[in-house]
Amino acid sequence: MTPAPLRIATYNVEWFNALFDDNGRLLADDQLSARYQISRATQLGALGIVFSAMNADAVMVIEAPDTGSRRSTVTALENFARTFDLRTRRAVTGFASETEQEIALLYDPDRMTVTHDPLGDPVGKKGSRDAPRFDGTFRYDLDTDATPDLIRYSKPPLELAVTTSRGKTLRMIGVHMKSKAPHGVSGPEFVRLSIENRRKHLAQCIWLRARVETHLDAGDDLVVLGDFNDGPGLDEYEKLFGHSGTEVVMGLDGAAERRLIDPHACMALRSHMGLTPTTARFWHGPQKRYFEALLDFIMVSPALASLPPDWRIWHPWNDPACLATPELHEAVLQASDHFPVTMDLPGY
Repeated sequence: MTPAPLRIATYNVEWFNALFDDNGRLLADDQLSARYQISRATQLGALGIVFSAMNADAVMVIEAPDTGSRRSTVTALENFARTFDLRTRRAVTGFASETEQEIALLYDPDRMTVTHDPLGDPVGKKGSRDAPRFDGTFRYDLDTDATPDLIRYSKPPLELAVTTSRGKTLRMIGVHMKSKAPHGVSGPEFVRLSIENRRKHLAQCIWLRARVETHLDAGDDLVVLGDFNDGPGLDEYEKLFGHSGTEVVMGLDGAAERRLIDPHACMALRSHMGLTPTTARFWHGPQKRYFEALLDFIMVSPALASLPPDWRIWHPWNDPACLATPELHEAVLQASDHFPVTMDLPGY
C-alpha cells in the first residue's frame, strides 16, 4: 500500500481569538462571534467540521488566537484540537504579533516534529539591509529618495524546521502580509494611503524573498504559505510597481529553477478571461454584494513541485466535494471569510 501523502494546509480563521477566554477555553455559547450574525458556538462548531474534514497533518493557522501577558496561542489551539478530537493536537508559534492575530502551526506529532527556527540576525529597531530576523527592522528605500525606510512586520512570519516521521526535512514559513486596503478614508487620502500601503507590502515581500533565496541556496525543501493579502492583478495600484508582492515572493522575474510554485497563482497570471481561483469572500457594503479574491497560497520550492503535489481550495461552491456535502458547505461559509487551502505532498 502506498503511504498517504503529507497534507499541509493554510487557513485564515476570521477572529479566532474572539472564540476563547483568557485561559484558552472555548466560548461555545450563543453570544455573537465577530462573524456577522453567527454565534460563537456556531462558528466553533463550523470550524470543528472544517478542520475534521481537511484531516491535515499540519495547518498553518492565520489569525490564530492571541499570545500576550494573559493569553496563550498554544493553549487555545490545543484546547480546540482536544475538543474536536483532531490529529493536529500540538501547536507551535513564533514571535508574537503586535495585533491580536498570531501565526501558528497546528500539527500531528505522530507525523512530524516541529521547532520554531528563525534565521537572520537579531537587529532590533536599528534595522539592517540584509534581510534580518523577522522580528527586527528591514532598511529598504521604498520611494527611491536615497533614504532607507524602516520596515517591520506587525505579524512576523513564522519560520519552522520540520522533520517528518519518514525522516524527511522541510522548512516552512507561515505568513500574514500587511493589508493594502485603507479603511475609513476616501478621495485623495485613500489614494495616498493605498500607494503607501502597497509600498510597505512590497518591501515585506522583498524581505521574505531574500529569505527564500537563502533557503534555495542551501538546497532546502521549502514551503511558504499563508495569507498574502495580495495576488496577481488584484488591484489597480499594482500597475504602478509592475508586479504583485506574490510575484516577488515567487521570484517570477528570475530563472525557472529559482521560482516558487503555486498553481493557483500561476493560473491567475495566465488568465485572460477572468478564470481565477479564489480563496476568500468579503461583503462590500457600498455595493451590497459579496466579492471574492485569491489571497491564500501554498508555494513550494522546485524540487517539491516536481513530485508533484496536489493542491486544493476548499471553496464552498467551486470544490465538488464541498458543494456535494451540505454540512461541510455550510460550515466553510460559517467558519471564516477565507477558505482553507491544502496541499498533498507525496513521499513525505
